[in-house]
Amino acid sequence: MRYVSSIGGFGMKVKRIVDDFVVEELPLVEPGEEGPFVLYKLSKRGLGTLEVIEAVSRRWNIAGRRFSYGGLKDRHASTIQYVTIFDGPERPLRQASFAMEPLGRLPYAYGPGHFRGNRFEVVLRDLSDPAVARAVRALKSLPVDGLPNYFDDQRFGSVGFDGGFIAEAWLKADYERAFRLAVAEPTPMDRPDTRDEKTILRECWNDWSAAKAKLGRSHARSLVTYLCDHPTDFRGAFARIRRELRSLYFSAFQSHLWNLILARLIERSTSEEQRAIIDFKVAQLPIHHDLEPSEAEVLSSAKVPLPASRTPLPEGLLGELALAVVSEHGLTWNDLRVKHLDDIFFGKGTRPAVFHTENLTQSVRNDELYPGRRKLSMKFELPKGAYATLVVKRITEVMANA
Repeated sequence: MRYVSSIGGFGMKVKRIVDDFVVEELPLVEPGEEGPFVLYKLSKRGLGTLEVIEAVSRRWNIAGRRFSYGGLKDRHASTIQYVTIFDGPERPLRQASFAMEPLGRLPYAYGPGHFRGNRFEVVLRDLSDPAVARAVRALKSLPVDGLPNYFDDQRFGSVGFDGGFIAEAWLKADYERAFRLAVAEPTPMDRPDTRDEKTILRECWNDWSAAKAKLGRSHARSLVTYLCDHPTDFRGAFARIRRELRSLYFSAFQSHLWNLILARLIERSTSEEQRAIIDFKVAQLPIHHDLEPSEAEVLSSAKVPLPASRTPLPEGLLGELALAVVSEHGLTWNDLRVKHLDDIFFGKGTRPAVFHTENLTQSVRNDELYPGRRKLSMKFELPKGAYATLVVKRITEVMANA
């Protein structure tokens, strides 16, 4: 097996500027003049979807529960997506990093079932001519091999430097650890004010009056206020964390388990020479390459179960691999259900093991940011739930080992 670490080590720059990574949601809806939900086109740069919704909620004084969206879009990109607001104002909102444009009305809330995928424009910079040639060859292999449909690093923003999964602690009834990981464990994604709050919470843990006195007006302070009156009720305090955040915590752990099951399937379906091990944020995972068409078909036809007690455990190899992964975390398949939180649940069903790019084109030009070097621009479409960053990881692997 071959190991790939940092992209920068190969002389390649990704997301050098915001417009080097552009994402556009491909909606399936046609807004009209009727319906209680106003549909907006949301364009943003340098902000996550939830950050924008929170900002709009404050500006328009609208409760967060009235917002609906199809998917979360990368903070470190220029993105276009669609959002509905129940009984929202039919006027635009423009800020420095985002814009909301009303498009009409819908009789239902816009959600994950209302778009077919995403269109991407990705630029790789600071390339030598040989590196460009290797990257182009890697792109040509994608129609046969496809790519593992892993949840990529963006899915795991809630995992802190400790490496612990909040939802895993909850499933094991360690409610204090779950709460501490959620509100006090630092993560690479924390903004300065969040880092300061988490420092106060760690320093004043279990001295909730002292923590409350040091915290400014914030969601964290409201949680601490509850603990001042119920100092050991970490389960109750956790339940008061915003629902969208708690949902992300459980999605992250389920996605991690799913990735590990797929990794085991790839290991059982390919030879060692057909795998490269890639460093992801929370695990090292194999990416397959140079498959025979018959081998590629085996992976392309596989549907991997989403780990949840509500998902029927498949028979045969996939069921065996799924049970092994869950058991290694000290859990059973039946344990994968969210207790004591009526508004949170694990998604059920299956997810394709492999995805393929569609309408892929590329162009090579001189790099205006790095004189004497080249840039590779790619345009392609991906199905819903697939990560464009995996295309970049696949190219990186080829460039490192060609």
